[in-house]
Amino acid sequence: MTYRILCACAFCAAMPAVAANLADTLELRTVEVVSTAKAPVALLPLDVTTVGSKTFTESAETSILPVIQNHVPGMFVTERAMGGYGISGGGSGTVNIRGVGGGNKVLFMIDGQPQWAGIFGHALPDTYTSSEVDHVEVVSGPSSLLYGSNAMGGSVNIVTRRATKDGFSGSARAMWGSYSTQKYGLNLGYKHKGFNAYASATYESSHNNRPGMEYWLASQFGSLQYTFSRHWQAGANITLTESTPHNPGSVYEPLEDMWTRFFRATASVYVKNHYKNSTGGIQAFANWGRHTINDGHAPDAAPRDYLFHSHDYNMGVTAYQTIKPWTANDLSVGVDFKHWGGYSWNEKMEPRTEPAPYIVNRHVNEIAGYVMMQQGFFGDRLSVNGGVRLEHSSQFGNQWVPQAGFIFHPIESNTIKFSYGKGFRSPNLRELYLYAPANPDLKPEYLDNFEVELRQYFLNNRLNLGLSLYYIKGKDMIQTGMVDGRPMNMNTGSFINKGFEVDARFEVSPVLTVDANYAYLHTDAAILAAPKNKLFGEVIYHPGQWQFSVESMSIWGLYTQTGSKAEKQNYSLLNARAAYKVVSSPASCTLFVKGENLTNKKYEINYGFPMPGATVMAGFEINF
Repeated sequence: MTYRILCACAFCAAMPAVAANLADTLELRTVEVVSTAKAPVALLPLDVTTVGSKTFTESAETSILPVIQNHVPGMFVTERAMGGYGISGGGSGTVNIRGVGGGNKVLFMIDGQPQWAGIFGHALPDTYTSSEVDHVEVVSGPSSLLYGSNAMGGSVNIVTRRATKDGFSGSARAMWGSYSTQKYGLNLGYKHKGFNAYASATYESSHNNRPGMEYWLASQFGSLQYTFSRHWQAGANITLTESTPHNPGSVYEPLEDMWTRFFRATASVYVKNHYKNSTGGIQAFANWGRHTINDGHAPDAAPRDYLFHSHDYNMGVTAYQTIKPWTANDLSVGVDFKHWGGYSWNEKMEPRTEPAPYIVNRHVNEIAGYVMMQQGFFGDRLSVNGGVRLEHSSQFGNQWVPQAGFIFHPIESNTIKFSYGKGFRSPNLRELYLYAPANPDLKPEYLDNFEVELRQYFLNNRLNLGLSLYYIKGKDMIQTGMVDGRPMNMNTGSFINKGFEVDARFEVSPVLTVDANYAYLHTDAAILAAPKNKLFGEVIYHPGQWQFSVESMSIWGLYTQTGSKAEKQNYSLLNARAAYKVVSSPASCTLFVKGENLTNKKYEINYGFPMPGATVMAGFEINF
């Protein structure tokens, strides 16, 4: 571990020398937003939230998940401790949007590259660090038209940073706090004419609030980009993450010696073009990982004599282009190919004379094409949108994905959106081939989503108010039932989720901003990690070189366990931050301290895993 961290820091330090030889904002619930990797978000009549890097920096969070959860009304993320989500039994980081999530129903992407473990299909929450983030685009509602499977409930696209200043620039951060928690980060960038290089490295560790829940995590990111002309650009990036989280089990069923060691990597190369009437590109990507897991044992049981191992991969190519064939028209077309899978085995801890047999060794190929068109009328006061995707899987055959809607501006500073979209999720390899309930004949899950969004700006856009209403009907959900006396995964489940969300942002003065949002969710069945009510509010006061912020999150009707022993949680959290910036051109140093759960509230999100009480972190950040 130490060797990799030193290598990462050395890479960051050396990168500008190699390169020499060769505006941060927060936009919440934006209607006309920046372009995604495939098509302008402005073409989508969906509910979109964009969170900028300034918000992540000021939060002093190293994970993006708590930050976007605060600013996306219908999103909820499970946690189990002060840090470290884990990926095995007792892991957290499950993301629900409007009650749709769990498993792999919300697609996470880095610069448009899909991110999930190829065998088990789950997301990779410990790899979503904030050090390399420029901004994050969250689509609430199915994004399957553009991205296919796993975007059933929504999508989260992490757009990485690039150097923004000519020459060398960078930052370094260190913080320390409760439960022996420590976090360090280093960012370096270089920009000269068309050349752009950026790298970051982070390390964090904590003993957490329970014995046996310690973890460490190291992550490195690097990117190279060259702009050949006003019209063409090429680049490549790579992310490496390594971690070892420990898990003591729930307080009701404690475990000993349960831990996971994993290494994840993602890389891509791309070429993009940008003309007056045409924009697009082609990208090749790969995501792979290695995992070693000790499932632990009860305190009165014998230790296991084997370790679980898995290797997985998720790779592919995507090509896309948006053109303007005539006035007020945008036509987006694209082709995607994905190859994902992996293999796993149990290996005895003592030396073996022959390789252990595979538990599973499978892969799936998917190829898809899509077309989407938007036509403006009445001077673009009304824009009508429609599209369709055809995806073919080597596992289940063909899937059609339609989407339609409109964006209407009846008066100045007012927007009305309506959309219908279909979302679907392919069964993952765990559901198809692993363990007793496996069923290789499973078909995709799918849902129909109807949504209306109203948005109005007042006071020269200083006040932003929004209201969203939605109705979601899911069918063919994969559930485990009994067939001929044994458990089997089947496409038998269904659900109806409906609700509304409101949000407001008011820039009271140049130094005072207030943010708030509320989400109400009604479900026809108990759903884990999907609260019925979620309320968030934040006040930021920024006089001169000082910054003060207070935020509160309230949750009601959160199921931590369903079934005959259903458990619900209601809780409210109070957090606060203070920072002072010392400027000495061309560098600056910010000193900060933050406290979370200041009322010392006792609560759980994962059943049997009590969350920490009041915690404090303090540190500094140097920018140069």
